Amino acid sequence: MNTPPRVAIVTGAGSGIGRAVALGLVEHGYTVVLAGRRHDALQATAVAAGDSADRTMAVLTDVTDPASVDSLFDAVRTRFGRLDVLFNNAGVSAPSATVDEVSVDDWRAVVDVNLTGAFLCTRQAFALMRAQDPRGGRIINNGSLAAHVPRPRSVAYAATKHAITGLTKATALDGRPFDIACGQIDIGNAATAMAAGHHAGALQPSGELQPEPLLDLRHVVDAVLFMAGLPLGANVPSLTVMATKMPFVGRG
Repeated sequence: MNTPPRVAIVTGAGSGIGRAVALGLVEHGYTVVLAGRRHDALQATAVAAGDSADRTMAVLTDVTDPASVDSLFDAVRTRFGRLDVLFNNAGVSAPSATVDEVSVDDWRAVVDVNLTGAFLCTRQAFALMRAQDPRGGRIINNGSLAAHVPRPRSVAYAATKHAITGLTKATALDGRPFDIACGQIDIGNAATAMAAGHHAGALQPSGELQPEPLLDLRHVVDAVLFMAGLPLGANVPSLTVMATKMPFVGRG
């Protein structure tokens, strides 16, 4: 009897952590649905999969739009009939500002992507995993060290990442009767375009700018693969992977 392919969805799969994790999942035998807002970026991820590109499927998705998320999961349900892993990775940040300087539009933009987008995808994944046969699956949320300790002038990002922890815990609890596991990975300064500025100089609570070390992306990929590869009877509720010398423990 042939074992059906393991199917994963990665949001924000067109760049950075999302692209690296998607490629890592493909390399480890998963069929990966690449979700994101930029067609060219998703296609570049598929091309980077090389000979395994036929085990990717790009779906243009705006995680802030319930109809777009519904279409993503309809496509997965129609094409594959099941989902084994969702990596909620799509995220944005707002311009650096103190809380009184943050515009309502900037606040809502970050909340819409980082929190509501993760909820909409989790909601659909949960429904599919609950109904499929065999039942169950795994949801991995990309939190941040900001889910524990915020950086200065980052209220919208920090608030949404703290909220992701609540989403993770509540989903894990709701998923118990249905063999749905949910965990969170908190990453510190992975070497992506988004984090490149921290290497040059990141604002510290003292008001000084100090360079911070970056973490090689392969270690992030390895951590996600470890979480994804566990049997559903085991779960990692929270995992932190970070550059050893970055100012997290004792920050502030």
